[in-house]
This record gives sequence, structure tokens and C-alpha cells, in this order.
Amino acid sequence: MRRRGLAPLLAVSVTATLAPALATSTADAAEVGAAPAAATGSALDQYVEQKPKWQRCEADLPAEYQCATIKVPLDYRVPGGKRIDMAISRIKSTAPDQRHGVLLANPGGPGGPGLDMPMLMKESLPESARQKYDLIGFDPRGVGRSTPVTCGLEPEEENWLRPYKEATFDKDVAWARDVARKCREKSGATLKHITTRNTVRDMDLLRAVLGEKKVSYFGYSYGTYLGAVYTQMFPGRADRFVLDSAVDPARAWRGMIQWWAEGAEPAFDRWTEWAAARSEQYGLGDTPKKVDRTFWDLVQRADEKPIEMDGEKYTGDDVRGMMRGAVFGVKEGTELVVELKKAAAGEPASAKRLPAPAGTARPAADADVPSDNGTAGFWTVVCNDNSAAWSRDPESYRRDAIEDKGRYPLFGDFASSVKPCAFWDRSAEPATVVNNKVGSLVVQNEWDSQTPLPSGQALHADLKGSKMLTVLGGEGHGVYPSGNACADGEVEDYLTTGKLPAKDVTCEATAGSNGDARENRKRDVLPGAPLPQRSPDRF
Repeated sequence: MRRRGLAPLLAVSVTATLAPALATSTADAAEVGAAPAAATGSALDQYVEQKPKWQRCEADLPAEYQCATIKVPLDYRVPGGKRIDMAISRIKSTAPDQRHGVLLANPGGPGGPGLDMPMLMKESLPESARQKYDLIGFDPRGVGRSTPVTCGLEPEEENWLRPYKEATFDKDVAWARDVARKCREKSGATLKHITTRNTVRDMDLLRAVLGEKKVSYFGYSYGTYLGAVYTQMFPGRADRFVLDSAVDPARAWRGMIQWWAEGAEPAFDRWTEWAAARSEQYGLGDTPKKVDRTFWDLVQRADEKPIEMDGEKYTGDDVRGMMRGAVFGVKEGTELVVELKKAAAGEPASAKRLPAPAGTARPAADADVPSDNGTAGFWTVVCNDNSAAWSRDPESYRRDAIEDKGRYPLFGDFASSVKPCAFWDRSAEPATVVNNKVGSLVVQNEWDSQTPLPSGQALHADLKGSKMLTVLGGEGHGVYPSGNACADGEVEDYLTTGKLPAKDVTCEATAGSNGDARENRKRDVLPGAPLPQRSPDRF
């Protein structure tokens, strides 16, 4: 951010408690978190005592939106060693006399910047919640303005969801090996420390710097995993946690990528039924079986001769990759197939209705951030968090891709084929097992393309103090805010009062909320809000 006039400093309590950053269990974090940092003589005191130099983030943005940078340890085992930047932001409570605390937020990723989250949450939350919180954003370590990592990748190297083909598999293995090598060469000793657990430690250090005993939190997608790991490592610091569109901790991360293929199959079946019921309007077939045949005929035709539209050519693999996400919104999936069918027949068609092919990268929006930072940040976390989930044998990926293409024909080989994590260094720490009783609200659409419903249900089971809000018939990745009075009301009540529902809640999707989800996906924002949508191939 460009720095402008200096804003008043936020008061910081040097006696704010900071649970030891290397706590590895709920008991450890709870037991030692009660001692004030100033009394412990901890090597982390130098970090806790920082006073953020808040100032206006940008001259053309509201003055209330303030930014600062603090320092955090690169390696929490050696807090006196190398330090890296953590870029933070805030919008203060609209009613200081009613202020409850701070609300941190994360938009997803891994590799997604979150510095603008206060601006986006301000537009989403009702005034009753705005009065309760200072809204706090941050770029996770390695991302954006927080000492960004890079692998020096060219755009074609960032396209990572590669369908299995016998003729190209050796090239895909070489690509995966090269990405891992480039990441090590470009980011060096920093690389292994870019993990979810270390980002959670940064969040807790930020809590202490802000002088808060606890934090409230709103996380989307990958942000739900970040929040869940925080509740595991620092349970005594977690206040009101909303986890929207949830990751299953046990499947981070190869299993979560594979869930894109598993979850697409029931969504595809639902789509064929929806399109068949509207055959007079769309002409794809008057039974689910005929709609299914129409689609796979298009895939075969595109494999034989790519379908050309607006100067672009689409292979059968492109068609499968695009359909994976689109099929979760039945109208969106139908419109995609209609346009492809017209183009294949030589009729006028528009690629504007088509999503980006699977694995397409998005360059960093900030000119001061490496262009591959989003992809580099993604791989550092996905590979570092749990290296044990990734086989070191390239042939095992070949076998899995072939098997899963048979089981999940739409996307199975994309999800299971070789990835750079096969050639990554071993994780510095074991993966986090989430199993605690911290209160939280897990929020989930029934038809979510990135984190399918079973994923949210799994996190709910792991967080035994949680309640779950499910939107039946809900489409899209990211529930709040959707314009659905039932779902939005439950989230806002919890944030405002701190009281979870007495039992799990089921809301019914409305035509309006699903319609908004479709339109907002096209506009690249979350349903019903100005929140930026994650890449279609991220969490």
C-alpha cells in the first residue's frame, strides 16, 4: 500500500497474553496461556510490544481504512532470528462504547491476500455487528504485502490441474519436479516456514499486539481451516468463530483437491435432471440419460476436433475442466453446454459465458508483488502443511489418475494426477489434528463446488462445540451474505450476541439467493457481497 498521512496509534497493552507459539496441544495452549507475556521474559516480548503505525491505506480509499506492518518471526522456534513482515489493516468499531473486540477475517486461498477484508466485511455486516468489532484484515505470511514468496514461475507453469494422458504424463512429472525445484531456489530458507500453523501463530501474535485477550474470526474456504487450526492451537483465545464453506482438516490437502472430483459426480447427476426437465427451453435432452449423452458427445467431439469460439479452441479436457465447477450451479452448467453445442454446430456462440479452463492462474493484482505469488503461496501451504499426504512415487499418481478417471469421469484424473508436492521437502511439523470443543458456527451450502457438503459436515464433527448451518439447495462457494434471511440472520445473530443456535440449523435456498450466486460468480465476487471470489481452482 502507498503510505499517506499517519493515523493515531492503536493502544497496545504490553501485558497482553501470548500463548506460546509452539504449543502443540489444546492442553498446552490453555495451560500456559494465562501468564502475561511481560512477566514471562519470553523472547516473543519484542514482538508483542510493537506499536503498529496505522495510516491511511490508499489516498483514494476511505480514511477509516488503515494499514500497518508488524514484524513476526520467520521461525517461531528461533524468535530472535530472521523476521518477516505481516501486513495488517483495520476499520475501527462504529460505536466504541459498545465494542466487543476484534474480528479477524480471511477470504480463502491458500495464497489469497486478505488486507482488504475490513472494507469488504464493512459492506456485508449489519450496523449491529459493525458496532461490536474493529474489523481486522491481514495478508497471511508469504502472501501479498507479507514478505511474499515466489517460485519465479512462467504463466504456463502455473496451470496445474493437468488431465492424465499417457503421452504427456512424463512431461507432467517433469513440470511438477521443476516447480518444486524453482520454489526451493527462489524462496530458499523462507519456504518451509510458510504453513498454516505458522500463520495461526502470526494471528495470535497479532492478537497480543492489538492488546486483546481473545479474537473473533470470519473465515471462508481455506480460511475455515485456518480458523479451525487456531481453535486447536489456542483454544483459550478463540471467541466467536464463523467458518463458511469448510475444509475437512483430515483431508488437507491432497484429499481436498480430490474431493473436487468426488463432489462433482452427484452435482452432475442433479444437473442432468434439471436440464432434462427444461428440455424445451435448452434442447439438451428430455431425460437425464439423454442430457448426459449430449454432454459426453460434446467431450468426444472436442477431443477429436477442438471446439472453436471467439478465437479460442477448447478440447474435451477443457470442456470437462470447465464443467466441473459450473455443474454445481445447474443453470450455469446448462448455459455452458448450450454455448458449446452451438459452437460445435458452427452456430454463433459466445465464450463470455464460459468459465476459465481448469488450473488457470490469476496474476497478482499488486504490481509490487511477484506475479506468481498466488500460486507460490498456494503450493507452499498445500505441500508444507502435510507432506505425508503426498506420495513420493510418480507412478502412484499415474495409477490414481487412471483409477479416479474411471470412478469420477468428469474430473478424477485432473484431481489425482501428479502435483509439485510429490517433490517437496518434508514438513517441518506434523499435520494438525483438529479435535476440540471450542464454540463456532460452521456454514455450508448444499451444492458447493470447492468444499462439498461432506467437507463441512466433517469439520462440524471435529469441532465438537460447533453448530452447523446448512442451506439446502444452496449453490455457490461462500454462503454469507446471500440475501437469504434465514442464513444471514443466524450468522449475524451469532456475531452480535455470541450465542450459538441451540441446535444445528437448516435453511432453504431461495431462487433469489441462488440467482445472486450465479450473477456474482460471473462478476467474480462472492454471493450477495463485494467479497472477491477465490480462483475456481483454489479454496
